[in-house]
Amino acid sequence: MNTTMKRKPMINTIYLEELNQETNESHTEATEEKTYTVEDAVETIGFGRFHILLFFIMGSTSIVEATEIMLLAVVSPAIRCEWRLEDWQVAFVTTMVFLGFMVCSLFSGYLADKYGRWKVVFGCFVWGLYFSLLTSFAPTYGWFVFLRAMVGVGVSGHSQGFVLKTEFLPKKYRGFMLPLASFFWLIGSLMVIILGLAVVPTYGWRWLIRISTIPSIVLIVLFKFIPESARYNVSSGNTKVATETLQKIAKMNRACLPEGRLVESVVERRGYFLDLLTPSYRRTSLILWYSWFVASFSYYGIILASSELLERNLVCGTQAGIKTNGADGAPCYCSSFGPSDYHTMLISTLGEIAFVPLNIATLNVLGRRLSLTISTLVTGIFFLLLNICTTSFGLTVLLFILRALASTNFNTVYIYTAEVYPTTMRSVGMGFCNSASRIGGMTAPFIAQVLMSKSVASALCPFSVACFICAVAVWFLPIETTGRALQQEK
Repeated sequence: MNTTMKRKPMINTIYLEELNQETNESHTEATEEKTYTVEDAVETIGFGRFHILLFFIMGSTSIVEATEIMLLAVVSPAIRCEWRLEDWQVAFVTTMVFLGFMVCSLFSGYLADKYGRWKVVFGCFVWGLYFSLLTSFAPTYGWFVFLRAMVGVGVSGHSQGFVLKTEFLPKKYRGFMLPLASFFWLIGSLMVIILGLAVVPTYGWRWLIRISTIPSIVLIVLFKFIPESARYNVSSGNTKVATETLQKIAKMNRACLPEGRLVESVVERRGYFLDLLTPSYRRTSLILWYSWFVASFSYYGIILASSELLERNLVCGTQAGIKTNGADGAPCYCSSFGPSDYHTMLISTLGEIAFVPLNIATLNVLGRRLSLTISTLVTGIFFLLLNICTTSFGLTVLLFILRALASTNFNTVYIYTAEVYPTTMRSVGMGFCNSASRIGGMTAPFIAQVLMSKSVASALCPFSVACFICAVAVWFLPIETTGRALQQEK
């Protein structure tokens, strides 16, 4: 009897201890703090008014970049006549612009990963605007080349605006919204051609450059409405600033952040080139560098080739334009664009957006890799078709389609690059890819402008071969990024 009574208090004590332990555990689970990442916040906030504002302001950086590139094609005949330039001298202007672009893309990518995307974009815009205005006062050919190279330095940072835009977009909208940047590039290209038709014959090429700087001035003012990337801020340890940015975006979109506190690991190693060549990314980086080279080589090749074909009337193997001699006997081509040439350039430029709906569909249905493989392969085929003897209308149609294909290639490779690299090396990855593309841009004028005067076929075939090789290489990219969340770190 006594033994039984002693045993009961002992059992009750054990039971109460177990009950108390269970209560404490459930209380701990209930009061445990919830956390979320930037990726969670971006997906929860969704697409809204902020992203529309972001799309128009950061998308408009393409207007300025297109303006500076198209100026090279539109101004070439005018400076050729004014300074009695030979073929290689005209091509050298484009090469120097892309040299400045190439060298500084490396630094802009590093700086954007180290100090922020917004600062690099803003600083490069101010730099480019300043030297673009100075170009209009260039007294000699040498000064013109130097100042345009400095403009190339400024343009090198524009790609960080694309990175900034990508890092704020939810993943299901990237395949739809990012290709639409072609519309802004189209606006910039059309603006230069229309201004060239209206301004150059009356006021000259210098006023064309001055008027073309207006979009840069407007954008520099509008940049204050776009915040620094929240993904960059958390990777650099500025979690408080990142949270404030996400709260403002959520308020603007009339949405809410996830419950809890923003938590993301701080990464000290950011923006290092060697990270692009680690085993995880080596093959991706090497293929992307060549893909960017070909995208730029073919894109600027078709722009400059169309300019040469029209300026010199090199259709159906006809001879180059008549050479006239300057006072010192130096030979030069002096044939300004006529209204019909500007009209043909306008039509071919409209090709920039012709395949955008198709591009959006293939990106989301076939994926990034297969889309780029197909578009690059078809681009190579159409470069070969450009050798076929045709009418002026037929040439316009071919230029239109080629421009559309080249623009599609650029859209796809831009999107894939921004998606495949993590935040800690996204900007430096984009910077090195841009540098590789500028090597293509530097090479293109010597093929499309210098070699074109010797033989149309020999000038166009290198573009085809480069595209065919690229199509094969892209097929072996190891990562498909369609529907994939942006990686924060390696």
